[in-house]
Amino acid sequence: MLSQVTEVNKTSKKVPKRKLFLRIIMVILGACIMAIGLELFLVPNMVLDGGIVGISIIISHLTALPLGVFIFLLNIPFIFLGYKQIGKTFALSTALGITTLSAVTIVFHRLEPITRDLLLSTVFGGIVLGIGVGLVIRYGGSLDGTEILSILFNRKLPFSVGEIIMFFNLIIFTIAGFVFTWEQAMYSGLAYFIAYKMIDIVIQGLDESKVVYIISEEYNEISKAIMDRLGRGVTYLKGEGAYTGDSKKVIFTVITRLEESKLTSIVSELDNHAFLAIGNIAEVRGGRFKKKDIH
Repeated sequence: MLSQVTEVNKTSKKVPKRKLFLRIIMVILGACIMAIGLELFLVPNMVLDGGIVGISIIISHLTALPLGVFIFLLNIPFIFLGYKQIGKTFALSTALGITTLSAVTIVFHRLEPITRDLLLSTVFGGIVLGIGVGLVIRYGGSLDGTEILSILFNRKLPFSVGEIIMFFNLIIFTIAGFVFTWEQAMYSGLAYFIAYKMIDIVIQGLDESKVVYIISEEYNEISKAIMDRLGRGVTYLKGEGAYTGDSKKVIFTVITRLEESKLTSIVSELDNHAFLAIGNIAEVRGGRFKKKDIH
């Protein structure tokens, strides 16, 4: 998830006005959706999110002050860190998202929660939260300073960004167990897991791209079938067996998640003993690959 944030902001090229307008709208929309997840599902039922938002929920509960105030104040230092370490575009998008989130949570706090059922609020709160956060990340921002802090720690510690975030959240959920109840802490962990999975779906989409490598003696037939029946382009890579030294042709192609089942059927139909490797890929650019080309 965090690598997606940093990749979006590595370049500093001037963004066209249309794309800039879309980014602003989507960051604001994502922040509003996250506020719905917090104030209409999670917070009224004392279920937490992770990171700075989770800390803000705990402090808000102990002080009886608005949640939005703490979300805004606690994230200010991380916006400046993001500006210095990741880039101006990321920092401005994050500042817009956090400001919107803070303001909308204050407004929504006056509304009645959609449900008081703990399980329903956890599941649907996690889904709504994940959609909101995923939109903001997809369009180059962030709604929580923990992500920025984890990127900085990652440069000095032998742990991944994801592991550092998980460690932070473990501490937050443990504190929540003492402040609220251990049942609430466990539901908070469940909501965070659901939100995390939902973020992946929003960022990558249901038609997530996959890279495919196939080694088979029937490479001509398999390649032709992929091009004819899936409408995908195929490239031959040169390979050599390390043990036998034999030259081999490796079929390389990129498909969507929805096409994976059809491709495996094609390969097993033409060569049941073929070597087939399929892996997720973060982004595809150029060439003739289009996600809408699904047959």
